[in-house]
Amino acid sequence: METIEIRGESIKLGQLLKLHGVAEHGAMAKDMIADGEVTVNGEVETRRGATIRPGDRIEALGEAFEVGAEQG
Repeated sequence: METIEIRGESIKLGQLLKLHGVAEHGAMAKDMIADGEVTVNGEVETRRGATIRPGDRIEALGEAFEVGAEQG
């Protein structure tokens, strides 16, 4: 499973989808989340501003990835 490294302790779900590249822009991320196409740790998440932390697992558009903390 791919790991996406983030700076800091958390990131918002919409920002993470853009960072990963599964969403090309914010509006696409918003639509995917609103349509129930994104899961966080196996549960459908419909809040674009949901707080995502290292260790969380995300699935969207058939892609699964885990969030990791940037080292350094």
